[in-house]
Amino acid sequence: MRKRKAEILPVRIYGDRSLRKIAEPVDKITDEIKDFIANLTFTMYEKDGVGLAAPQVGRLLRIFVVDPFWFNEENEKNPVVLINPKFLEFEGQTQSEEGCLSFPDIYEKVMRAKKVVIEGLNEKGKKVHYEADELFARVLQHEYDHLDGILFIDKMPKLRRMFLKKRLNDLESTTSKDGVNIG
Repeated sequence: MRKRKAEILPVRIYGDRSLRKIAEPVDKITDEIKDFIANLTFTMYEKDGVGLAAPQVGRLLRIFVVDPFWFNEENEKNPVVLINPKFLEFEGQTQSEEGCLSFPDIYEKVMRAKKVVIEGLNEKGKKVHYEADELFARVLQHEYDHLDGILFIDKMPKLRRMFLKKRLNDLESTTSKDGVNIG
């Protein structure tokens, strides 16, 4: 088995068209997909994120990684990889602040389900199932939304988005005419 060093992938910023597209299911978990997942995971940690979805790095695949607890005292990394995820249950509602690597320095309160049940495949192709609440549930919902071209600003009240208009326009100004972020 070949071993290679993971690479940091460029994270797409708001305004990049790939963030608004619906990702395609993964048909087969190949070595290339495994390498991509390793890079996605490495990028999440290097950018101090708690989750990262494939569309955020310009790949329209139904893959995301999350690790909402790695920044605690132990700094223990336990990434959860979900390929072709599906939510099975949602319970309750809660509002809490969210941020996103595709929206640098923007944090806003968003309403999400309090508890969720989700299933999908891990990087080995094994079916996995998670029952999550609190931060874990929030991060799963946030990253799943990226697979459907939904951004956390879409979950904010319209009035709050109006207050962010200048900051959002500034982010969009870093995008080329063909919709790719140019930083």
